[in-house]
Amino acid sequence: MQNTNENFSFKKYAWNQFKKNKIALVCLYLLLVLVIIAVFAPYIANDRPLYAVYKGNTLYPALADETRTDSIYNKQGDFVQVLQYDITDWRQLDLTSVVWAPIPYSPSSMDRYNRDYASPSGKQRYKNPKGEIIESPSKFRHKLGTDGIGRDLAAGLIHGTRISLMVGLVSMGIASLIGIILGALAGFFGDSKLKMPRIKYYFTLFGLFMGLFYGFGQRKYALADGFSQNFGSGMLEMLYSILLIVGIVLFFRLLSRLLMKGKLKEEVSVPIDTFVSRGIELLNSIPRLLLIITVTAVVERSIWIVMMIIGITGWTRIARFTRAEFLRIRSLEFVQAAESLGYSSMRTIFKHALPNSLAPVMVSIAFGIASAILIESGLSFLGIGVPTDIVTWGSLLNLGRQNLEAWWLIIYPGMAIFLTITIYNMIAESMRDALDPRLKS
Repeated sequence: MQNTNENFSFKKYAWNQFKKNKIALVCLYLLLVLVIIAVFAPYIANDRPLYAVYKGNTLYPALADETRTDSIYNKQGDFVQVLQYDITDWRQLDLTSVVWAPIPYSPSSMDRYNRDYASPSGKQRYKNPKGEIIESPSKFRHKLGTDGIGRDLAAGLIHGTRISLMVGLVSMGIASLIGIILGALAGFFGDSKLKMPRIKYYFTLFGLFMGLFYGFGQRKYALADGFSQNFGSGMLEMLYSILLIVGIVLFFRLLSRLLMKGKLKEEVSVPIDTFVSRGIELLNSIPRLLLIITVTAVVERSIWIVMMIIGITGWTRIARFTRAEFLRIRSLEFVQAAESLGYSSMRTIFKHALPNSLAPVMVSIAFGIASAILIESGLSFLGIGVPTDIVTWGSLLNLGRQNLEAWWLIIYPGMAIFLTITIYNMIAESMRDALDPRLKS
């Protein structure tokens, strides 16, 4: 008889366990829908047509850059006018053929004929290409209403989906990178396993302190300016800071070789576990939201700065789970076999030990994404998170606070936040049950 244990696949078993939770499976599909909405947001909600024919010219305004400018010629080749995409009111043009987005409004476009909180079910006005003010046709109605300056709520919710998912993924990506590395080092080495010469240990600590001071402390304005311009410039400045930190640490480690004499040459244990554990306790002792509010009040407001702050302050839970898993598996046979074969510590940690300890960490990451979205929404609601020109669910909810009679500005953004947080929490809870390490046996 064939041994069934040889064909056992924990991945398939965990997926089958996950599928047994029907609510979590539905939440997974809903999350996929949210991702699709976030990816295609510019084509779902846009005040420029997806396709248009104007005076014989075929245009794709929604697919083009906002700063684009086209010169329009008639069939005889005579110049007619210049179309500047970012200021052209496409609804006022006499378009021969047109395909509008499902929601023909952008989150920042203002409809001056439907200001002062147009209700979803109330009367809405529309100016046709002839210049007549008429009852808004079904295609151009604000399905979920508008705010005080005529911005479409549905368009804001669609584009806010992209912001919320991006905040959750990017911030927890940063937190995961920090937490997994620190937790793995703390759990694998403990306080006594890693040894180095005394002088190198002292110089490494001093170099790390100086690196953080010059890499982040002295370059905070350069980092803020980079992220205020665009994501690419911000990441480039961040790369410069990381390279500066690594360079300073390596410089002091090389400098320590010149003083490696006598007692300074003696090897001492590096208490990595103590450092990481005290760092976790320090961050956990400070209210996270208060810390984020303090930092955002000092630096320039930017969505990328908010993501970085949430990520840098949210790694403690991930580090604790990773550390606990490494404390469990570092004495198992496959880790001891890797060490016996002479593999380096880094190879043993990241190639052999880490893949077998990520199950509970993934659950923590899923919960962390929900927490990051909630924190960003809270900051935007308070008006201290992202810049005012970026529409998020929290900023839409804040608009409803200014006029409680505009119930649609409270109900719909609140439902979007509640639904997304619930989706991530349900998926995380089902993952916790499906990825229980005890199921591997």
